Amino acid sequence: MTKRRRSTRHGRARAGTLALALACAAVAGGPTGCGTGDGGAGHGPFQRVLDEQAAALRAGDRSGYLAAVDPRAAAFRSGQERVYRNLRSIPLAIWAYQVTDVARHEESATVTARLRYRIAGYDRVTTTDTERLRFVRRDGGWRIAAEAADSDTQLWEQGTMTVVRGAHSLVLGVGRDRSGLRRLARAADRAVPAVARVWPGRWSRRTVLEAPASVADMARLLGSPASSYEGIAAVTTGEAGGGAAAGGSAPADRIVINPQAYGMLSDEGQQVVLTHETTHVATRHQTTRATPMWLSEGIADWAGYRASKTAPREAAPELARAVAGRQPGGDDGDGDGPLHRLPTDEDFAFGNDPARLARAYEGGWLACRMVAQQWGQDTLVELYEQAGRAGGGRSPDVDAALRSVLGIGQAEFTARWRSYVTELLG
Repeated sequence: MTKRRRSTRHGRARAGTLALALACAAVAGGPTGCGTGDGGAGHGPFQRVLDEQAAALRAGDRSGYLAAVDPRAAAFRSGQERVYRNLRSIPLAIWAYQVTDVARHEESATVTARLRYRIAGYDRVTTTDTERLRFVRRDGGWRIAAEAADSDTQLWEQGTMTVVRGAHSLVLGVGRDRSGLRRLARAADRAVPAVARVWPGRWSRRTVLEAPASVADMARLLGSPASSYEGIAAVTTGEAGGGAAAGGSAPADRIVINPQAYGMLSDEGQQVVLTHETTHVATRHQTTRATPMWLSEGIADWAGYRASKTAPREAAPELARAVAGRQPGGDDGDGDGPLHRLPTDEDFAFGNDPARLARAYEGGWLACRMVAQQWGQDTLVELYEQAGRAGGGRSPDVDAALRSVLGIGQAEFTARWRSYVTELLG
């Protein structure tokens, strides 16, 4: 019943060979929650219903949870029984509501409420989502009868959920067999230490993966058309800066798996994808609006491919074709071809021509690979952090970051990148 605010990054799969892409977006003591009382005139009755339902969920009181639901709304009530079971299988540390708006009618009301939740041991921030619910008056009180038609769904609303816990991961799956979810958890568990070796700074070293049953279900989770995710093996959700600027109200990171595209990959390809996505989780707090996409996408690809045996020409076939002169501006950087400049943020947009998108990711990867090889891994990390601090984290200044860390400006860096790509793929 909740709607997510998402800033997404994605790992893109190609048949036969893999290229990665990202596009910008404690239970021991029991879960806790807090009622907020009357958030405004007329909010009180609805706030109490939601407070009581949240308290019942936290306490494991199924009857109390369903008491908030209209007994005459049979289909909605059945769905809420399943949601209750699903949520009880997740180690929730926080689950609480705050009513923010009420549109009253005679015997019904449309209520907008802010849901705050956190998964214990995995989320470093509390996610805040918005729910729009229809209430009806029953037996002198108010009950929830339906979810608003324009609300997005959460994974736990899409069917019976299976939960698998790994050493570093929590995998939530709907319509997926447990053995497949265990394989997913093992790959995610390998990705965390692999990323920690290249990004040793402050991050949770835990990941939460969502594995919906279909591409259509994935699209519903992400609030975009299913066609946007064709060939996309996984998407990492979250918000630049880890929500610090929003007071911790940004969504926590989730790696959402596309069952079709991810399932087409080899074991190595799947591992590269998850290492790539985990890198975005690790770098979230240093990623800002000032971070160029070629750098955020490129460093994730670089981390993903570090242990891969995939040859550069196989991993970057579109740029290899450009180097061979089969793309405009591809041989010497003249004109506006793919080697004329570093990839722009627009090159990474959803819905782009697949070849353009592939060249953007390949170009970003090879730019980061060049920095790591010629200046060192630690310098690549330093460049990433410096780029994210530009303009107070609000406006990009790649030239200044390059000069500060590498001692060369963007024009010289681009020329060196062009030569590096040409030599590597020629």
